[in-house]
Amino acid sequence: MILKKLSLTNYKNFETLSLNFDEKINCFVGKNGIGKTNVLDAVYHLAFGKSYFNPITSQNVKHGEEFFVLEGDFINGDKSEKIVASFKKGQRKLMKRNGKEYEKLSDHIGTIPLVIISPTDRDLILEGSETRRKFMDGVISQGSKLYLNTLIKYSKVLSQRNALLKYFNSNRTFDATSLEVYNDQIIELGRVIFENRQEFIYKFEPVLKERYKEISSSREEISLVYKSQFKAEEPFENQLKNGLKTDLQRQYSNYGSHKDDLVFKINSHSIKKFGSQGQQKSYLIALKFAQYDYLKSNFGVKPILLMDDIFDKLDEERVSQIVKMVTDTELGQMCISDTHPERTEDVVKKNANQYKMINLEHEV
Repeated sequence: MILKKLSLTNYKNFETLSLNFDEKINCFVGKNGIGKTNVLDAVYHLAFGKSYFNPITSQNVKHGEEFFVLEGDFINGDKSEKIVASFKKGQRKLMKRNGKEYEKLSDHIGTIPLVIISPTDRDLILEGSETRRKFMDGVISQGSKLYLNTLIKYSKVLSQRNALLKYFNSNRTFDATSLEVYNDQIIELGRVIFENRQEFIYKFEPVLKERYKEISSSREEISLVYKSQFKAEEPFENQLKNGLKTDLQRQYSNYGSHKDDLVFKINSHSIKKFGSQGQQKSYLIALKFAQYDYLKSNFGVKPILLMDDIFDKLDEERVSQIVKMVTDTELGQMCISDTHPERTEDVVKKNANQYKMINLEHEV
């Protein structure tokens, strides 16, 4: 997958911006606040229909304006893809592919395979289970619309079940028959989600381990553990039934796929508690490159790789190693952002003959 041209109107700090891309490596440089991350985020937005850094759509409109428009010209093999994302305050967001509007934004997921690496990825280690579930679901969903649709259905049923629990509490009533309808769906949809996630981890973990060795040159053993109530000895149906009292008290569903988690381990210990900063960084980079490999395997095309402020995340030697991986044709198109033009060009020049330096201070 190759991005040829990107155009922005009233997106974040940009009034207008139009850029042509090299098919291999694109380096966005300039001082802090000039909009390097915003350019990468615009590419991400065209792939996923939302910002990576601020999913509240209205807050991505340039201050003082009423709308934004993003346009991207992509090449997938011998096919051209024109993707447009637009939003006007007070109206719903629109996504178009080759001039045709999507009825549902979720239908667009998977059209533009893409992986982003950012300093904010540390949240995968530091934050709660929801962040890790979103990562896992995001990777699987890019390659499976069936899985994505199952997630959407599950989320809707979960919201309805939670609303019913609150209704019971506020009205001091209870209807077992109504609750059973949602329980059946939580069990059915949850099992499908569980089976897909378990299969994903089975395929993903060996790739993750290989990438960690490659990036860190380390002898440490890492692992990725999938935790789910569906894996417990007690059948999930029994857990759901026995947990009813707790659900009614808390007015929330405490059992289901929405409680799943991933545990990142190094030498059999939690990397959050026992991993050094360097080990955590290496694990996160390996995680994203394993994501890249997984998508490449599922799509049969090379995803676009966005690397935001990578010198904040990696030392120069590891950045150089990653750039070398790109130039060895293992990876496809890559976009890097950095505050120091000389540093970026020195690293890229050591490993690549083909690249483009884009100083955004000269573009805006």
